[in-house]
Amino acid sequence: MNIRDRQILQIALPSIVSNITVPLLGMIDVAIVGHMGSAAYIGAVAVGSMIFNLVYWLFGFLRMGSSGLTAQALGRRDLTEVIRLLIRALAVALGIALLLIICQEPLRWLMFWLIGPTPDVAPFATTYFYIVIWGAPASLGLFSLSGWFIGMQNTRIPMFISIMQNIVNILASLTLVYGFGMKIEGVALGTVIAQYAGFIVALGLLINYYGRLRRHLVMKGTFVREAMGRFFNVNRDIFLRTLCLVAVNLFFTSAGARSGAVILSVNTVMMQLYLFFSYFMDGFAYAGEALGGKTYGAKNGEAFRETLHHLFLWAAGVTLLYTLVYVVAGSWIVTILTDETQVLAASHDYLWWVWLIPVAGATAFIWDGVFIGITATRGMLISSFVSALLFFVVYEAAQGIMGNHALWLAMIVYLAMRGMIQTGWYKVKLANNI
Repeated sequence: MNIRDRQILQIALPSIVSNITVPLLGMIDVAIVGHMGSAAYIGAVAVGSMIFNLVYWLFGFLRMGSSGLTAQALGRRDLTEVIRLLIRALAVALGIALLLIICQEPLRWLMFWLIGPTPDVAPFATTYFYIVIWGAPASLGLFSLSGWFIGMQNTRIPMFISIMQNIVNILASLTLVYGFGMKIEGVALGTVIAQYAGFIVALGLLINYYGRLRRHLVMKGTFVREAMGRFFNVNRDIFLRTLCLVAVNLFFTSAGARSGAVILSVNTVMMQLYLFFSYFMDGFAYAGEALGGKTYGAKNGEAFRETLHHLFLWAAGVTLLYTLVYVVAGSWIVTILTDETQVLAASHDYLWWVWLIPVAGATAFIWDGVFIGITATRGMLISSFVSALLFFVVYEAAQGIMGNHALWLAMIVYLAMRGMIQTGWYKVKLANNI
């Protein structure tokens, strides 16, 4: 194994562990409320988690924008700019969090209007929302810190934080619910406590590992128009790109729901297989952010192209592995996820679409990471916008003939086109400048 492969794995593997632990925060809450004696509690946590997952996903640019810019500054050995980027990202994160807290009532109304919780769930979901919203500063601040750590080629700290948050969430929620007799309030408070614990520990690790960088702190120039303009231009493209992804995912869910409970359940189960694949590919995307940004910032074209080559080799290996697993053991995996007879029977007609997901989606994952690393965010935005538009066109054209299969056809086309457009964008717009 050569040095590039080792560098990739040193960043990718901790990121994969972090990705796997993230969904556990929501699963822990569901497991606790699942023993409270009312399905309304489960529904409330499901609605509340969906709201904050959606809101925080939209502000994911705080992590992605920070990682690429930081990696480039590190590659240039511009440690003053490295510190300035951290301060900018944290300032913007806390500003957005403050705005969310101030506007929590219209935000809650909008999200409830979009999701439409039932009357028995709505009061508990409201309680959950009004408590967890106070975790916004910690969550968004941690986004900025995680992106900065990745840009600094360090994914071990984000991995440690993810694991630690889950442990704190379990202990805090169980103590509040069973020790102090709280219900949904205890689960919500446990989530907030875990969020702040993660943020505080991240700040502590920042000081411990990177405290020496304080001598490069120069506040003058941190918030000048040119620097802030670049920061917001990069993040604007990522934000708009995320809107395209959110639109596709929300429509995928709503269109499946219109086909009935069985089809909705089938689509949900099948999408879990997509998520399993994405957890691994995101790890290599993070490696693309960190290593691609660093070599690009250092103006080392040879190292950049070598890193890109090895990233796609790893992507090919992961794609082949997942495709084989899904072809050979896909049906067995579905039986682990659900034991509903109707869902299992219907899933056989759709399982072959899952076989195509790794092949269709792998290229887009790697390019997303690389484009973030070199801050070629306009290419990401255009590829996502065109692919999302094509998703809706394909679905509308085929759904009368193919039914729910049209939804999966549109998703496969969407994933494949993102990768194809980004490949073309790189060759035409970027390759000759690196």
